[in-house]
Amino acid sequence: MKNRVAAIDVLRSITMFLMLFVNDIPGLKGVPEWLFHAKADQNMLGFSDIIFPAFLFCVGMSVPFALENRFKKGENYLQVITHILIRTFSLVVMGLFTLNCSEHGVISGSWFMLLMAIGFILTWLDAPALAQHRGIYKALKWAGVLLLAGLLIYSDVSGKPFQTGWWGILGLIGWTYLVVSLVYLFTRKNLTANGIVCAVFILLCVLNQSSLIPEEYFSRAVLLPFIPGGWTHHALGISGLMTSLVMKHLAQQKNGHRTLILTLLLAGVCCCLSGVVCHHFWIVSKIQATPTWLFYCLAIYFVSLALIFYITDVKGKNSWFQWLKPAGVATLTCYILPYVWYALKDILGLSLPEGVYFGGVGILISLLYSYLIILIVKYLLEWGVKIKV
Repeated sequence: MKNRVAAIDVLRSITMFLMLFVNDIPGLKGVPEWLFHAKADQNMLGFSDIIFPAFLFCVGMSVPFALENRFKKGENYLQVITHILIRTFSLVVMGLFTLNCSEHGVISGSWFMLLMAIGFILTWLDAPALAQHRGIYKALKWAGVLLLAGLLIYSDVSGKPFQTGWWGILGLIGWTYLVVSLVYLFTRKNLTANGIVCAVFILLCVLNQSSLIPEEYFSRAVLLPFIPGGWTHHALGISGLMTSLVMKHLAQQKNGHRTLILTLLLAGVCCCLSGVVCHHFWIVSKIQATPTWLFYCLAIYFVSLALIFYITDVKGKNSWFQWLKPAGVATLTCYILPYVWYALKDILGLSLPEGVYFGGVGILISLLYSYLIILIVKYLLEWGVKIKV
């Protein structure tokens, strides 16, 4: 799939930047409540509540391009499926480690986090220049694997075995990537087939949260909860997949830009209205992954995509987002680096004066921090270094 729509990459870059930001603001005081995550039983859509689902949406949007590129390189279905399974396993493993960043015996949570991050970097290091020295490159990767294995064994010995819990952010992304990728292998570029699958996933999301199928019915046990992450998360990923294909299809047509923008805006309105209807039955809750949350998030993404597409692909103002590009190119690197920073910050006792973690100043510092992470990743990319699964 050539001539990739620029808006897709820009949305992913913006999402990564905002993920860095919302992960840094907890602990700030004197800032609006709507910036944070809503509580599990709170009927509210916090700004932080729309960032993780945007990740799932972007995962779905990227899958067609990533898999088609593998087919164009000559890989067969077995090789592509193997790649999907390895990538899913890697993300789930990282998600479980991040979920268990707490005190383990004599190892504090900060030391565990630092060693974990080093293990991630070494294990999934992608450095073509270094790869020319195969012995050193393999030694570094094996060192990363052994470090992670050592942490896993030590955790068990210290009496605190790993918990799956909610799988962690990366784990949930991994499960959604698996589902969306396997769906795409069957549907490929068929818009009708993908549209049907998207509708089915959204329907299953609604059924899973409703009492339309009684708990004791076998069909509920079989159809609804059999994959980690829940149907709401996978519905977000499949919606991204469908959106990506529609954008690619319409962007190539004559005068298709206007049709695409109108389609995205109409989809946003429909999702917003669906959210209003669902609000009569479910609260807006990220933690509960309610259909209301799903539809409101999709409405935001469709409208945002329409605006970004107009700026980047219609007006050609890609340069406006150039500073964000590293976040889209090396998304996983951007996500892992903060673990190193937060761990070192705690171990070394680094901190700014308490007064700066307040109000607008605190928000500006978190925004600056997010930009600095992206800037570091930019230099790493220039040196040919990133983390890749």
